[in-house]
Amino acid sequence: MKRKVLILGAGGRDFHIFNVLFRDNPEYEVVAFTASQIPGIAYRRYPSSLAGKLYPNGIPILDESDMSKIIREKRVDEVILAYSDLLYDDVMKKASIALASGADFRLISPTSTMIKLDKPVIAVTASRTGAGKSTITRSLIKILKKKGIKFVVIRHPMAYGDFEKSIVVRLTEIKDLEEFGLTIEEKEEFEPLLREGVVCYEGIDYGRVFEAASKEADLIIWDGGNNDLPFVKPDIMLTAVDPLRLGHENSYPGEVNVRLADVIVVTKVNTASKENVEATKSNVRQLNPKATIIEAEFNIEVDNPSLIKEKNVVVVEDGPTVTHGHMPYGAGYVAAIQYGAKSIVDPKPYAKGVYRDIYSKYAHMDKVVPTIGYNEEQLRTLEEFLNSISADTIILGTLSDISRYLKLNKPVVKVSYTLKERNVKLESIINDFLSKNSF
Repeated sequence: MKRKVLILGAGGRDFHIFNVLFRDNPEYEVVAFTASQIPGIAYRRYPSSLAGKLYPNGIPILDESDMSKIIREKRVDEVILAYSDLLYDDVMKKASIALASGADFRLISPTSTMIKLDKPVIAVTASRTGAGKSTITRSLIKILKKKGIKFVVIRHPMAYGDFEKSIVVRLTEIKDLEEFGLTIEEKEEFEPLLREGVVCYEGIDYGRVFEAASKEADLIIWDGGNNDLPFVKPDIMLTAVDPLRLGHENSYPGEVNVRLADVIVVTKVNTASKENVEATKSNVRQLNPKATIIEAEFNIEVDNPSLIKEKNVVVVEDGPTVTHGHMPYGAGYVAAIQYGAKSIVDPKPYAKGVYRDIYSKYAHMDKVVPTIGYNEEQLRTLEEFLNSISADTIILGTLSDISRYLKLNKPVVKVSYTLKERNVKLESIINDFLSKNSF
């Protein structure tokens, strides 16, 4: 008899686990996916073209708040957790609901879903959302370009658009972001890479994504999402750990990334306290004593300091970092202080629509505006929200230039940040890796 399965996720690892382990597997019936973190995914369907011959009508995506009801009504045997960023309390809360509702609760080993390639793979992962993966990836790009190596970057999926049109997404220019209708969260990750002329991939079916990417590259960079595990088997794995959130290296699946890492990059050591940096290093050494530890400063610069000094500013930050990543603020807030803002305006009194819900749900956030723009309605809400705030300047801590697609009534200052190692050099590690792979 088939075991009935419910997969919990957010339109990323959940689909990958299904594609690799359950599609065309007659021993299981996946009755549904669930969603909770991302707006607009619940009540859609994973289409039959992706689900395979066993699912001619596709697979429903249901609201995770109904988990207990779904388990009982569909007689689910097994609940599988497939999230990319949860605190341990959240993991056990979901496990408790599943167990109390009569289903087994299961976590899938990363090795069970890692696709093996015939090209060398560098994986960049993290202990928590917002720990600094993208900054490390940009440093890798500079190193590989200097070596003249042909590479592409494959990003973790963000399944917000049309699933069937996003099976394999190849991006080469900024205009591609609009053509594929990508969200702010996706633009935040891709824009800095595309500006450097890097070919990027993402998609829904990573078997096909890796196949396409491998045809045009001699080396693959896997740039993970949130603190998810790699979808591909890495030849060297780097994990970013954030001392500003001491202890958050003990998260799911962030701790797994720490334990698997060949190199652990302790980021933001110039903004975190010395005590937190040392405590973080001690924590990760206990989890993974064999990994090389790099201490890295994240140096912040802006394109127009005069628009910050002695000005009243409103700060916009990368959404996931300050929402489910539990950071109170990000690089934009730090830049406001570093460059002498007169005041950082509290945006909360101006909040409307989805932003009222966001501030209620994520009460830890400081005086920042998270980028929420998963659909056109939310983009217009963000636009109206920012335009209503009484401030002189918008400081853009996210790496997506929102002034390209929002009509804003204030000047925008763009923040950038770069990695600078204090001890072991990333380039020396990569040079050693390349020599072993005959580059």
